[in-house]
Amino acid sequence: MGDHPTAVLFTPDGRYLIVRGRLWRAANPNLAESDRKNFVAELMDARRAIKHDRDDSAALAKARRRVHLAKVALGERGPVWWSDGAPDLNRKPVTATPYAAWFAALAGHMSPEHD
Repeated sequence: MGDHPTAVLFTPDGRYLIVRGRLWRAANPNLAESDRKNFVAELMDARRAIKHDRDDSAALAKARRRVHLAKVALGERGPVWWSDGAPDLNRKPVTATPYAAWFAALAGHMSPEHD
């Protein structure tokens, strides 16, 4: 990683962010801001619990379940939050999706520090 923070790259429709060439479902943009904040806070608490509870299998399983439920509430997992019937491409390589041409054209315009 470089010394400079990089901007998050979202697909043009805002459904996915791209991390190392892979699509990851974005949070539902239609969530109320207060709900989004609460779900993100729960997600972060659950992630801290995972780190803290590594040696307790029951607590670790509970913390992992909390992470999953927070991600479902955010729209990052579970049923898709869009309604046009488009498939869920979560975790797919961007080059193997309908976004491939857009991504290739974009990559041709990006400077090396954005890789």
